[in-house]
Amino acid sequence: MNIFKLFGYFISIIFFSSCAQEEKIKAIVVKNALEQERTFETVEISKSFLNVDDLSTIGIRSGATKKLLVTQLVDNDGDGVMDLILFQPEIKANSEAIFNVVTISESERPTAAALCYSRFVPERTDDYTWENDKVAFRVYGPKAQRMIEEDIPGGTLSSGVDAWLKKVEYPIINNWYHKELETEGTYHEDTGEGLDNFHVGKSRGVGGIAVKKDSTYYFSKNYTTWRTITTGPLRTSVYLEYENWDAGGNIIKESKIISLDLGSHLSKFNINLVGANNVFAGLTLDKKDGIVSGSKDNGWVTYWQSHTDSEIGTAIVAAKKTFKDFEKYDVLTTDLSNIYVHLNMSNNQVVYYSGFGWKEQGDFTNDMMWDDYIADFALKINNPLTLSLRN
Repeated sequence: MNIFKLFGYFISIIFFSSCAQEEKIKAIVVKNALEQERTFETVEISKSFLNVDDLSTIGIRSGATKKLLVTQLVDNDGDGVMDLILFQPEIKANSEAIFNVVTISESERPTAAALCYSRFVPERTDDYTWENDKVAFRVYGPKAQRMIEEDIPGGTLSSGVDAWLKKVEYPIINNWYHKELETEGTYHEDTGEGLDNFHVGKSRGVGGIAVKKDSTYYFSKNYTTWRTITTGPLRTSVYLEYENWDAGGNIIKESKIISLDLGSHLSKFNINLVGANNVFAGLTLDKKDGIVSGSKDNGWVTYWQSHTDSEIGTAIVAAKKTFKDFEKYDVLTTDLSNIYVHLNMSNNQVVYYSGFGWKEQGDFTNDMMWDDYIADFALKINNPLTLSLRN
């Protein structure tokens, strides 16, 4: 064998050995243990799970259809290096599906509309607003708080979560702020996309938190610091910090990450709270004319109420080990009446989900449909999809 043939022989061995080694670590098995199909649930794959240093050239290919899936890369800590790759599989009831991890160029990555969107809004004081294809929310910043404290018109003092009632799939945040601030129109009137007519005030809105001491609930003022983590086709998320606040003599340090995934009516709240041994998430009772439903054993509570000329449902969901109980807290003081969910903390952290369904949006036309959705949501988070690597 001459030297050229020998060289080619070794190159071939290296090539095929490299391909075989690549294939060994690139099969992800996603298992669904429930007797129902799973869709619009986001799977997170980390670098450590795949044992790789760089996710920027990673793609996810369905083992069944051989098609590349829409994915989203996420830099959680803002260091410029992607930490997670997200995708949303479709898994049949009580089954598993295989997804192959492949190397792709950026031009090969499937594209999709960035329906999960959020941003800081300096032109409207300092709102932070987020949305997906189903719902939208906002919270209020330090300038809005200062305006109230200095008796300047147009401010907002609240750490409650506001609901923006959209009824179209495409993003509306920029449209609505433009309409409110730069035209004769207003986002308080529905001209086809929905409107902002949900009242928060000092209530907890849709999922704001509180700390209870004796029989009194305490909560923070507006957020002070924000950082957008990600936006894209599958998820948007934001990091928020709050000025230390007093809860009946206890100084509370609070920060949180809020995320919203494609297809979901509920935002995920990952709260970090130092200085308290209890935490409650709340839903405003608003006009106090609604129906409270829930199951503490299964980890959910809902509130369905009339809303202007329509109806709306709100909810809080948590894992069974987190969801301790709920109570209807009804007082005379304006905006302080809420449904409160008592949540178990672990290492100063707690995770729960909160959101809403507006009748005009079309997914839910009555309280039974809303309750069924929330009960099903709770079932899924208590029986998450499981992941494994197959060599």
